[in-house]
Amino acid sequence: MAKVISVKNLVKKYGKLIAVNGISFDVGQGEIFGLLGENGAGKTTTLEMIEGLRTPTSGSIEVLNCDIVERRDAVKERIGVQLQSSAYYQFLTLREILELFASFYAKNISAQKLLKLVDLEHKSGSLIGNLSGGQRQRFSIVASLVNDPEVVFLDEPTTGLDPIARRNLWDLIIKIKDQGKTIILTTHYMEEAEILCDRVAIMEMGKILVMDETHKLVEKSKFPYTITFIDKKISEKKLNELKKYAEVGNVFGKESKYFLKIKNQAAMTDVLKLVQAINPESLTVGRATLEDLFIELTGKQIEE
Repeated sequence: MAKVISVKNLVKKYGKLIAVNGISFDVGQGEIFGLLGENGAGKTTTLEMIEGLRTPTSGSIEVLNCDIVERRDAVKERIGVQLQSSAYYQFLTLREILELFASFYAKNISAQKLLKLVDLEHKSGSLIGNLSGGQRQRFSIVASLVNDPEVVFLDEPTTGLDPIARRNLWDLIIKIKDQGKTIILTTHYMEEAEILCDRVAIMEMGKILVMDETHKLVEKSKFPYTITFIDKKISEKKLNELKKYAEVGNVFGKESKYFLKIKNQAAMTDVLKLVQAINPESLTVGRATLEDLFIELTGKQIEE
């Protein structure tokens, strides 16, 4: 896979504060690469340096084989950027905004085609203030595509959206990838990263803790397998038997609902037989998630 982004030993300091602390990674052509972490982890600062919006303190960044510091304008012609917070002209229609943005580039896509991509054709004559939250986010993403970019940057694209609007945005992001574009996004939604990203890097305090393909990261978890079951009459003897093979706990303090965290496939087989013999009211077999791994690595749950 050809590299479209290459980051080496990247550092960003603000006085004594080190916002990004010596990180390195590559992004391949046509993949969705995710930077994960809570607010303040350094995700947005990293993205803004790659986009050419901030100058690194040290380290190097190449985008589409161009040094981002030396050839910033050349790179900007070939990338699309959706910022965490975007402001648009309040008295221009959606079509007029896109036409204005398109006029800045030698290569561009028609406003009608872009609005059709996000199912906003019927809103082409509307003002940005008359859109719902989900519609505004869809427009924000499509506005980053006016120059038909090779690489698209999405910074927290679904923050603040309801579950339905968030899933609509996921569909849009997949459509953009299917056009052959490379996408790098930041998020603190672990489920979002697990569904969308080919590879992810989990950041904390300006550093990358782990980085790999999404499913491989989950497999590296200390407890990659899980079982959840409900039983109101389970004996202490049975619980002790389960504890020989798994870490046992109650789900959010519910005394009759148990979760089991299991280290390997062999233990999973043994534990499953024991649980089935109990004949619980309900039984769910699953695997660890990126959120489980994040908690394991940092000792805390991710927060918005």
